Amino acid sequence: MSAVLEVRGLSKSFGGIQAVSNVDFSVAKGELLAFIGPNGAGKTTCFNMLMGQLRPSGGDVFLNGEKITGMQPRKVWRKGVGRTFQITGTYQSMTVIENVQMAIISHNKRLFSIKPYATHLYREQAMSLLELVGMPDQAERACSILAYGDLKRLELAIALSHAPSLLLMDEPTAGMAPSERIALMELTAKIVADKGISVLFTEHDMDVVFGHSHRIMVLNRGELIAEGSADMIRNNPMVQQVYLGGGSVFNNEQQSDQSHA
Repeated sequence: MSAVLEVRGLSKSFGGIQAVSNVDFSVAKGELLAFIGPNGAGKTTCFNMLMGQLRPSGGDVFLNGEKITGMQPRKVWRKGVGRTFQITGTYQSMTVIENVQMAIISHNKRLFSIKPYATHLYREQAMSLLELVGMPDQAERACSILAYGDLKRLELAIALSHAPSLLLMDEPTAGMAPSERIALMELTAKIVADKGISVLFTEHDMDVVFGHSHRIMVLNRGELIAEGSADMIRNNPMVQQVYLGGGSVFNNEQQSDQSHA
């Protein structure tokens, strides 16, 4: 499989603190790759460098063979990288379909020509995206009254509005009930399979990670310490030690979820 994203020697330091150190990895076309590690491991810093919010101290990022290192976030987005965030950021006063329309309008560079007909622009395309994430019946609802799980699905539709080749998902199931987590990741996996989009996601819920990712990477103190299948990661002694202080990754995470249920 050809690499959609290739990262070589990615590093970031803040003063004397090395947040990310010489990280190498790639994401293949149609791959769902999980990026896990304890809090403060450097996952979000990596995401911010990939998307252009942070300039790397060293290393390079390639998207479909093109170097995008240090590009502005909007340029990275236009190159075909979408992103969802741990905290959703929709326009609460707009309807569901209007939020998606605004993303499509922006992608097509028509923000300065949207009045007075904005509600009619790209409506059919926006509805197709809502159908993709299972929300066509909520198109006219205001975002302010949506359930949190529905906001997450809407955010996914918005992230797909410019037909990205790579989607970065930062804690996609954070704040969701267990059944909602499963539903969202099943939806994401289906989109990956149907559309051939590559997904790189961070996640603390090990049921989500082991149940849906094709491959898993583990970051600790800014260094990539392991990568492989769910079984390889689950049984890796170093991962068990640095991530959970020993024991089974799967069992400890599952017990943690149950203790907070």
